[in-house]
Amino acid sequence: MTIFQAIVLAVVEGLTEFIPVSSTGHMIIASSLMGIQSQEFTKLFEVAVQLGAIAAVVVLYRKQFFQVKNINFYIKLLIAVVPALFFGFLFGKKIDAMLESPTTVAVALLVGGIIFLFIDKVFTKNTIETEAEIKPVSALVVGLWQCLALIPGVSRSAATILGGLQQGFTRKLAAEFSFFLAVPTMCAATGYKLLKAFNETPDMLKDKSNLLALGVGNVVAFLVAMLAIKFMIGFIQKYGFKYFGWYRIVAGLIILGLVYRGIIQ
Repeated sequence: MTIFQAIVLAVVEGLTEFIPVSSTGHMIIASSLMGIQSQEFTKLFEVAVQLGAIAAVVVLYRKQFFQVKNINFYIKLLIAVVPALFFGFLFGKKIDAMLESPTTVAVALLVGGIIFLFIDKVFTKNTIETEAEIKPVSALVVGLWQCLALIPGVSRSAATILGGLQQGFTRKLAAEFSFFLAVPTMCAATGYKLLKAFNETPDMLKDKSNLLALGVGNVVAFLVAMLAIKFMIGFIQKYGFKYFGWYRIVAGLIILGLVYRGIIQ
């Protein structure tokens, strides 16, 4: 992987991680178009670059994350992250196999896009506005929704936002709790992948060019994610989610077309 390719993937990660369009799906497509999807380091990079995006959440919401006295905040995140960790561990090999399929990504984008066209009309009376109002049971339900994102193309952000809306969160809170939940979820996923790579392919992490790509990628992902998070909050409060639905539908159709033409496999 070249530095340019690392920057491209990092920009894609930063732009898409916290909006409901599937960052994993977009990185799969981007790496396929650049011809590096089959490389083992690419698969590791696509997970490890999430650390930069995680750091953006922690920096922007540092008041929530570093209020040690607010133990309930940490408890709710712990409760919410457990289902994804359990099912991710249980079905890890099947998930890795699905990550190889742009068709799976395209179908998931299409289905999710259709759903997002209508959720603004379905959830019109949501009243839970602050994280303090979220009950542990609601956190668990959102965590169960997050398990849908184990399917590439569904989008972790989309699944958790839908879960939050279904539990009565306002648009802003549903998005913010999705951001919060990303931190333990993505830390666990990245830590697992890095540990696995260290044990199975240690030379890959000793390669200076790979380490440089990871470093540059995470810095770029951090900066881009900072902008994307701020954009996301303002956009959904003003326009809702329907435009993300249309984007997902168009993206899904384009990917299916690229697969049909043999441009990506």
